Amino acid sequence: MKRPQQGARFVAGAVLVTLSLFAAAAPAADARTQARRIHDRLAGVPPSAQTLDQMAAQVASGNARGAADVAMQAPSFYTTVLKNWVTPWTNRDQTAFAPLNDYTATVIGMIRDGVDFRQVLSGDILYVGGAGLPAYSASSNALYEQMEAQDMNLGDGAVLVQSTQSAHTGIPAEATAGVMTTRAAAKAFFVDGTNRAMFRFTLMAHMCRDLEQVSDTTRPPDRIRQDVSRSPGGDSRMYLNNCSGCHSGMDPLAQAFAYYNYDKAGGDGEDGRIVYTPGAVQPKYLINADNFRSGYVTKSDGWDNYWRKGPNQLLGWSSALPGSGSGAKSMGEELAQSEAFARCQVEKVFNAVCLRTPANAADRAKVQDIIGVLKAGNFKMKDAFAETAIYCAGE
Repeated sequence: MKRPQQGARFVAGAVLVTLSLFAAAAPAADARTQARRIHDRLAGVPPSAQTLDQMAAQVASGNARGAADVAMQAPSFYTTVLKNWVTPWTNRDQTAFAPLNDYTATVIGMIRDGVDFRQVLSGDILYVGGAGLPAYSASSNALYEQMEAQDMNLGDGAVLVQSTQSAHTGIPAEATAGVMTTRAAAKAFFVDGTNRAMFRFTLMAHMCRDLEQVSDTTRPPDRIRQDVSRSPGGDSRMYLNNCSGCHSGMDPLAQAFAYYNYDKAGGDGEDGRIVYTPGAVQPKYLINADNFRSGYVTKSDGWDNYWRKGPNQLLGWSSALPGSGSGAKSMGEELAQSEAFARCQVEKVFNAVCLRTPANAADRAKVQDIIGVLKAGNFKMKDAFAETAIYCAGE
């Protein structure tokens, strides 16, 4: 009779030992799974066994941020994940399938080096090639195409080097405005047209809003240019109920670009360069004057933010700024110091890392938390990527 009891005790003991071993192993397995997810989402490729071991140990010890930092050391974080994240901002088609350029490279470099990301719309900043690479050209994208063709590691400070636009483009430092005055942005958004494209695509890329979302027909229409018909198709109601809603706010802000253009150099623009004419308004600001002779005539690059009043004051404009100024640099500061700018950056990171939009109260609370982390940390975008990857690693 004792043997069965002893056998039963043995089986029960074996089960308890097995369960205890499983319980002890479960946290490690969970940490490993989370580490793998963090790496996959930040680097876009599977980690090596050694890297995964290192990251799993950090997650298990409560240092998930350390694990995220390891993942962001992967070259693919820069050459693939960030490149694909930024490139749609640089072209009118909003496609990621475009060559590396000075706009994309500058954003990647800023994130790599922990530069205050609010400078992306105002800084005299440009990332160029290091030693052994061709010099930056204000009329060619060849440098960046070579970097991409040779699959160079953009996370390497010897490959992608911080410099200034004023040292390479001929534009004075006071007229530089971050990525808005890069060659790639000028080629896409200053070419032809009326320079409103630069404002619209900047609004979409860095405030996460298109014009229809900020349309406000209660703003004064006094700065709407002459080229906008007041009765499109013979119907003035179209202007009053639609056109004026966008133009009344956009035109006073886009006036900041009055001295900029993209010179196509007589060709298709591939060899063109950004042009800055201080004190001389570009002719494109004065075209189609006969559409409405009583409309606004641009005489300078002075801008005003009419959206500081009305429903768009909810975009969270900085009380430390005056809401008006001259030139693209100060207008870029106006946009980048807003609450909408901060939220836009975090939501874009969330979409890229979690592969979905914030969908519930927990997601929205996390977005707000990461905005706070950004502000407290002087807008280092790596913080947003790391915090988001850690949050979504548990899914």
